[in-house]
Amino acid sequence: MSDPPLVLDQVTRRFSIAKRVVVALDQVSATTTPGLVTGLIGPDGAGKTTLMRVIAGLLRVDSGGVRVFGVDVAADPLAVQGMISYMPQRFGLYEDLTVQENLDLYADLQGLASGLRAARYGELLHMTGLAAFTTRLAGKLSGGMKQKLGLACTLIHPPRLLLLDEPTVGVDPVSRRELWSIVDHLVRGAGMSVLLSTAYLDEAEKCDEVLLLHEGKLIGSGPPGDFTKSMAGRSFQVRAAGMSKRVALTALTGRAGVTDAVIQGESVRLVLDRDAKPELVREAGLKDAVVIPVPPRFEDRFIDLLKIKAMAESPAKTLVMNPASRASTQTQPADVVIEVKHLIKRFGDFLAVDDISFTVRRGEIFGLLGANGAGKSTTFRMLCGLLLASSGTLRVGGFDLSHAAATARGQLGYMAQKFSLYGDLSVMQNLRFFSAAYGLTGQKRRQRIDWALSVFELTPFRDATSRDLPLGFKQRMALACALMHEPEILFLDEPTSGVDPLARREFWQRINGLADHGVTVLVTTHFMDEAEYCDRLVIMGQGRILAEGTSEQLKDHCRDESHPNPTMEDAFIALIEANDAQIAALARQA
Repeated sequence: MSDPPLVLDQVTRRFSIAKRVVVALDQVSATTTPGLVTGLIGPDGAGKTTLMRVIAGLLRVDSGGVRVFGVDVAADPLAVQGMISYMPQRFGLYEDLTVQENLDLYADLQGLASGLRAARYGELLHMTGLAAFTTRLAGKLSGGMKQKLGLACTLIHPPRLLLLDEPTVGVDPVSRRELWSIVDHLVRGAGMSVLLSTAYLDEAEKCDEVLLLHEGKLIGSGPPGDFTKSMAGRSFQVRAAGMSKRVALTALTGRAGVTDAVIQGESVRLVLDRDAKPELVREAGLKDAVVIPVPPRFEDRFIDLLKIKAMAESPAKTLVMNPASRASTQTQPADVVIEVKHLIKRFGDFLAVDDISFTVRRGEIFGLLGANGAGKSTTFRMLCGLLLASSGTLRVGGFDLSHAAATARGQLGYMAQKFSLYGDLSVMQNLRFFSAAYGLTGQKRRQRIDWALSVFELTPFRDATSRDLPLGFKQRMALACALMHEPEILFLDEPTSGVDPLARREFWQRINGLADHGVTVLVTTHFMDEAEYCDRLVIMGQGRILAEGTSEQLKDHCRDESHPNPTMEDAFIALIEANDAQIAALARQA
């Protein structure tokens, strides 16, 4: 019991991909502490999943060693597997089986004695809130409920060390908080040690200690508070009167002395280089801006360590639209290009979308948010012309989708929630296929392919198989394909799910550029900090719109004297919980 949960000693692992040798882990050494949550943090391709699989004994190391509670993983993998449980990113639930049948299957696989099952099931179902859903098919659960069921199946046999590989990716803030409550219960109540990887940097702050990976190397370790302390005096809130937050962000991004700049509410959150002074804000042209010091956060140090300044000095190239698009934007800037009136969608007796209405204007970034199962994905699919409405009016780009869905789709660019391009094809082959699918031929087709390779910096990967690309480059390619035909409206369905903060910043820089050129953007996301980039948002729950407005207007729903500066996540959770409480009260009255 005196041995640490995990000891990594100069762990190195290489892969051969497309005739290239990739060093996924490069002499990684670390020791974790018993009974704590250790966060494994790093950008795409940092080596997080490879390290998890090495610890679980699913991959061998090329050199170095791994010990779990003093047992060498290479020498005695079966003994180690008896002490750990591993929940990978895509946990293997059987969607045609019920919740109870999945639990039974994993109990059989883990050899849990029949006499112990009832008590263990009761504990797990209570902890995950799934007790009322034991007869529901796993495939019919929301994303958050699937993750909780996956965690329950992983915990059928209580481990000494629990490995969780990005368990909260793709789930809403309410489900994220519930999953963290479960993890906290396991650590504080059962004395379990947890290694958890995550793309959400606010989750890093919830960990007791963190290991920070970059390009296979360990570049930092320790309590998250130690990372934050080193950033004291470098973080500010900038509010420029009479100037949009997107214009202010563009003025500051990439400027000498700026480490990071992101939109936060109606302001820009600015992180400066160590020797830079706040006066550079006025030098950037924001002469009347109010600059207020704010406390640093872990994300500031993360960006600082990964040298975002170097990336900002060669920022993503502007996505130049054709002159016709710019002309129409200048003459009709306030056109309504998406109109939803009394939209309803039923699946049999289930009411997925319940009488919703909203409009989106040209050049707006409009956010469609909601808890898992709230109806936002169904609404999104109807707006894309991929699903017929049961009743109501849907107009996109001036076309009624009930009569001219195919014509309307010709004006749209669509980037799906999951990577939806052809993994067996190279980058170049995907670009050729999608340009042809959008009807581009001859010189125009060649120009757009050259544009995509250049603007998205895909030229070095043009012959690489798409499935072998890092997630951030897959995202670039998916956006390039969606923009191949220069659409006037862009639909983004959770486009940054699982993507690291550096890639997310680059992505939103590109989206801001598109909006500035008159492209209308409709986006769904579970990253509440990304919702700040939207000009307006709606939050859905139980198929209905719970609130609509700017991010600041939505925050007003939970702003009070005790909580004067709520976040978008606070606003989201408050609205969802108030709606759930109202539904529960009506059910009791009935």
